[in-house]
Amino acid sequence: MLTGHRPAAFTLLLLMLLTSCAAPQLRPRSWEDPSGEIGLASWYGVPYHGRRTSSGEVYDMYQLTAAHRDIPLGSWVEVTNLNNARSLTVRINDRGPFVEGRIIDLSYAAASLLGITGPGVVPVRVRLSQPPVGGFGPALYSVQVASFSAESSAQALKAELERKVSGVHIVKALVSGDHYYRVRVGNFASQTEAKATAERLAGLGYRVLIVGSEGRP
Repeated sequence: MLTGHRPAAFTLLLLMLLTSCAAPQLRPRSWEDPSGEIGLASWYGVPYHGRRTSSGEVYDMYQLTAAHRDIPLGSWVEVTNLNNARSLTVRINDRGPFVEGRIIDLSYAAASLLGITGPGVVPVRVRLSQPPVGGFGPALYSVQVASFSAESSAQALKAELERKVSGVHIVKALVSGDHYYRVRVGNFASQTEAKATAERLAGLGYRVLIVGSEGRP
């Protein structure tokens, strides 16, 4: 009687082993890795300008935004063009790109600042800078005056700017293993507000750039 049950018991054991081997293994998504996600970036502009994004916002190609397949909407990410080392912080407000090998679709404004509009598609690193806080919220913008590898230089410029404008702060960033200290002014709710400060600083002789802000000093 025992002998007659062996085939059935063996088959059951084999099925259990196969099922356990086939069970999916949960792995962190590449963009969750602190070192960032590396892949190709593209950009989108005129045909989509004015259309609704996946977040419900109307797409504005002149804002610093981007589309990603699964980074939470409202997150801020740092995108680095690996061809020229330019970095920019943008807000995820749309889904895409749905082309094999591409990991992020940038707005026209973001792509222009990163030097991507010419080649169209370039290798980039995408690093999560800040997840959405309290759900999907309004964009924030800052005016970047300079970026230094030495913190002392950033502190010196900060002290100089504080004699002329308010809201000066330093954002520390890690790019390709190197630390940079970015001197920025303000956290503005709109690009128009940031532009007014940018024009004032440009009039004082500073080279400025309006960037997406992480929303914290």
